[in-house]
Amino acid sequence: MAEPHVISYEALLARVQTIFERAGVRPESAQAVARVIVAGERDNCKSHGIYRIEGCLRVLAAGKVSPDAEPEIHDAGKSVIEVDARGGFSNPAFYAAKDLLAERARETGLAALVIRDCLHFSALWHDVEALAEEGLASLSMCPSYSFVAPAGGKEPLLGTNPIAFGWPRPGAHPYVFDFATSVAARGEIELHRRAGKPIPEGWAVDREGNPTTDPDAALDGAMLTFGGHKGSAISTMVELLSGAMLGEFMSKEALDFMGGTDLLPRHGALVLALDPQSFAARSGRDPIVEGEKLLTAIGAQGARLPSERRFEARRKAMAEGIALSAAEMAQLDRFEASGLAPVDA
Repeated sequence: MAEPHVISYEALLARVQTIFERAGVRPESAQAVARVIVAGERDNCKSHGIYRIEGCLRVLAAGKVSPDAEPEIHDAGKSVIEVDARGGFSNPAFYAAKDLLAERARETGLAALVIRDCLHFSALWHDVEALAEEGLASLSMCPSYSFVAPAGGKEPLLGTNPIAFGWPRPGAHPYVFDFATSVAARGEIELHRRAGKPIPEGWAVDREGNPTTDPDAALDGAMLTFGGHKGSAISTMVELLSGAMLGEFMSKEALDFMGGTDLLPRHGALVLALDPQSFAARSGRDPIVEGEKLLTAIGAQGARLPSERRFEARRKAMAEGIALSAAEMAQLDRFEASGLAPVDA
């Protein structure tokens, strides 16, 4: 087996940003998109790393995302801030409004960011980690495509509908979880398909509603929510809060709008930011100190906190570099040299 190619975080970030700029994406947006893709690779989240470049290029080649879209902020001075992605990627829209969201949360205790008309492809932990660095707790959620059957059903209706939570910690990485409300992210099934490996039981059903471990049958059928009816209820909540409540597409509408699953979805997203100091102001207690008591007690029992594996992968990658296969390096070379040509149908 060939030895992996090791590349620094900074060098990979520059290469991915160059790929998007050569595909016509405005430099500020290319940087924001590259940042989240390379962060996924750095943290060994392969399903949200450079694997996502091709999907982004496909939607650019199809003309279904605006490469030069400049996010537009609408702020009425209240707790709800809106940023219109204007058909562009979600990440530039979030970063365009992040500082204002954090400022408003500290002013009012609680603030919400509505992201409108964005193309979404990334994990959500970027959002909540960025807000935890501001000393804020936060929730981030969005719909996706209707790949998932509700509990007791067999027809795809819900999205994978991820939800992420972040809590600031002193002198350490924040407490972060980020997961799809489906049993697994759809990208994980796609990676199993590419590798010719069966998926675990309980991830999906085929088109007739029968349990399957065949990734092709799963992609043609329906994924399942985690935790049965409980996961189904949480997934429905995400549809309502980040779709219906915002007046943006829910997962079925996003799928109908794009006309198929070959391209990444366009919809909205919701980010809630909460200032722990505001909520605890009259209690006489420090919420971060109190929270730390719980988190350290969990670790003292030998339990692993969410994202610890990811943070360790990050530490190693920043110290030793990011390992990519020969095929991954060749793909980067091809995209960098040819722009949209390798994916333009």
